[in-house]
Amino acid sequence: MNQLQRVSSLFFSFITLAFCSPFVVAAEYIEPEMVAVPAGEFVMGSTESEIGHCMDEVPQGIVDIPAFKISRYEVTFDEWEACVADGGCDHTPDDQGWGRGRRPVINVNWWDAQQYIKWLNQKSGKQYKLLSEAQWEYAARAGTVTPFSTGKCLGTDQANYNGEIPYEGCPQGENRKQTIPVGSLAANPWGLYDMHGNVWEWTADCWLESYEGTPKDGSSRLADSDYCYERVVRGGSWPYHGAVQRSAFRDKYYVERRNDSLGFRLSEE
Repeated sequence: MNQLQRVSSLFFSFITLAFCSPFVVAAEYIEPEMVAVPAGEFVMGSTESEIGHCMDEVPQGIVDIPAFKISRYEVTFDEWEACVADGGCDHTPDDQGWGRGRRPVINVNWWDAQQYIKWLNQKSGKQYKLLSEAQWEYAARAGTVTPFSTGKCLGTDQANYNGEIPYEGCPQGENRKQTIPVGSLAANPWGLYDMHGNVWEWTADCWLESYEGTPKDGSSRLADSDYCYERVVRGGSWPYHGAVQRSAFRDKYYVERRNDSLGFRLSEE
């Protein structure tokens, strides 16, 4: 058998297997790029002297974080649409006319994120999930104690937010008025992109008005229940002003809420 015949034989054998095999070939999925975050401790929350400080950022406390992995980027439309194409995700979110691809997926609620994670875990055999609020802040700070991982100011060349209203004492910047593709701007000291700005990121935690009773091991707060109507979001987002992008800033949304500034990223133990 010559080389051409051998290639042809292999090709037709592959076709036969593809169409006649009783085994189902796993549908394509996109494996998130994960970054290993070292174990350590940090002070969660902010002091009253920090500009933009909110009363839900206290009391400050030391939290010990075990090592974990976090996705380098926010989950993108490309990743989400693989789930939709495979039937794992029911919802096809609107991109607001800004484009899809490597932009962070938006208009997804907390339950949508859970559906995506369930599908991805089935495909990959891994255990992805949303970050706890403590894990998120630890990763966002990346060893820093300043309002931002970039220091006392955050420029719009460093994060995507409304730079027309910068952090107090910092220069004005651009207002892009939409999301941008993940990884477009510089990473933080631990190699993570868009921890400040671009889109809010859902966390696993139920919303509580303060850090009273916060677990010291970095685990999620679930308000004595596996279900709660409001979950914590972190990181600020594209339409919000500078103070909202702080590492310590926290907000909440109802779990059913979808909007054009809400997305998420993943963790893995």
